[in-house]
Amino acid sequence: MAHPLDEYPIHQVPLSMAHVGTTDKDFYDRNIFHVIPHGHTDMQVITGFGVYPNLGTTDAYCCVRVGDQQHVVRASDAMNDDRMRMEVGPIRVEVITPLERVRVVCEGGPDEISCDMEWTPAVPVHDESHHVMRQGTRAILDASRFLGIGQWTGWVRAGGEQWDLDHEHFTGTRDRSWGIRPVGESQPPGRWAAELEPKLHWFWIPLRFADFSTVVIMQEEPSGVRTLNDAVRMWPVGSGREAEQLGWPQVDVRYRSGTRHPEGATIHLSDRARTPITIDIETLGSMPLNVGCGYGGDPDWGHGEWRGRGYCERLVYDLNDPAVLGRIPFSVVDHVARATCGEAVGYGIFEHGTVGRHDPTGFADLFSVAP
Repeated sequence: MAHPLDEYPIHQVPLSMAHVGTTDKDFYDRNIFHVIPHGHTDMQVITGFGVYPNLGTTDAYCCVRVGDQQHVVRASDAMNDDRMRMEVGPIRVEVITPLERVRVVCEGGPDEISCDMEWTPAVPVHDESHHVMRQGTRAILDASRFLGIGQWTGWVRAGGEQWDLDHEHFTGTRDRSWGIRPVGESQPPGRWAAELEPKLHWFWIPLRFADFSTVVIMQEEPSGVRTLNDAVRMWPVGSGREAEQLGWPQVDVRYRSGTRHPEGATIHLSDRARTPITIDIETLGSMPLNVGCGYGGDPDWGHGEWRGRGYCERLVYDLNDPAVLGRIPFSVVDHVARATCGEAVGYGIFEHGTVGRHDPTGFADLFSVAP
């Protein structure tokens, strides 16, 4: 049956727009947004919306950290036929002007998570390097992405508190991605899960300064071989300046003793003239993505899972609860970052996940920690 979008010349495979160009169950299409406060640790927001066409599901979540509590509302439902309407439960995403203005709304009572906020870019959106990750011979992640660094206006409510968002006191990042990654119900583990060691050493670091923005994205094998490398400096919207590649980044992480929790880092970059550029990072607060947000290893809820029609729940996690603390070392964690580059001070996300062996860092196995 034809889909309304079939009227438009936007096809990329010989199929109706009702279908995607792969039978892989793990095809996904989604957003993630961050609200990053400047210079304080009392709140942080992550929210997202996703569609999983081969699973027939759609879902969304809004997670707000207030001090040491992580408040979350999450919803899922059967995928609707109108792919331009990004709404499930109390959460909706409205594209006002593609790549330039996006509104995120979460409905809720005065003491519940709720928000009405609009993102605009500080710099043009950036096409990230194509990301492929394999488990043995199988690609378990094969995705395209673009990144936006900017600011928010509007408001956020959680835990009986409200924050009014503005350009001066909050940074906004977004990541739009689509392709294949583990979603929905788990695949049978099979040979690769039995024979291969757990591995992840990952950085995603978008930062906004007054006169420019930077992004560093890296992934490495346990041996230190780099499989993804992206380092770019971007200039303000309207400047007419092209993004500038910043070479082969090196990130020296300062881990808290006895953990893999980063308290800070130094990023070493270089411009086209090979002039060194150094960015120092201080982490000010953090949100583990497997606590309510549905990312890798979240035992309570995962993206794309079928929970029935009209599923919605609101929860509060205590980040000091031993049961919650026990899952954090195996999660990618998004840290609020205060960054210094020369005289410039900026803010953004220091996203880091390190699981299993990583020889350059000195982590010998899954349970190794910093001295």
